[in-house]
Amino acid sequence: MSNFGFRHLRVVNPYEAAFREARSAVGAGELLARAEEYKTVAEAVADCALVVGTTAVRHRELQHPLRRLEYGARLIRKQLGSSRVALLFGSEKFGLSNSALSHCHWLMRIPTCEENISMNLGQAVAICLYELVRDSKTAGQREKVERATADELERITTTLLEAMRASGYLDRRPIADVEERMRRLVRRLDLPARDAVVWLGILRQIVWKLRSGTLP
Repeated sequence: MSNFGFRHLRVVNPYEAAFREARSAVGAGELLARAEEYKTVAEAVADCALVVGTTAVRHRELQHPLRRLEYGARLIRKQLGSSRVALLFGSEKFGLSNSALSHCHWLMRIPTCEENISMNLGQAVAICLYELVRDSKTAGQREKVERATADELERITTTLLEAMRASGYLDRRPIADVEERMRRLVRRLDLPARDAVVWLGILRQIVWKLRSGTLP
């Protein structure tokens, strides 16, 4: 991160706090010392308008659009001019859980040979960040429309789930992974910030009507 000019490191439930004093992090001690710790992915990405997960794919069935690194980096650069973007990495052994992936708008992969698709975490981060800064001209572009943050999308997801439960929808059509599925659905809408406010207001009104029994 320090090599490529990125300063905001967020970690979710780190195994131990010793990472802040890693001796191998030459020139990056201050970055590690300032790293922010969170208990959940939702809290870590709450203020981000775009959350991109990374995956080696393997044999898992993905529920998100998957983009190669070079194309995904171009999309991220366009967003960086107007809002925060989170690039989410999992552990080297297991990658990101399905729950963590449900907070992502889409996924990105580094093209590797099929014989060995798993990469060292530090190397994967370095390759992704290099791709983000590789074209400085593109990096300066700004997107005019401000996108909804992850926190706003999470509030929409929560309220949508309330409406589904209050209306009896889930009684007729039970969904085992309903929370993760609805979270992915809301993120696929790619809502501008102004539209997120409208949708949240609509859903809250529906929930209020359902709870009060005033719907026909």
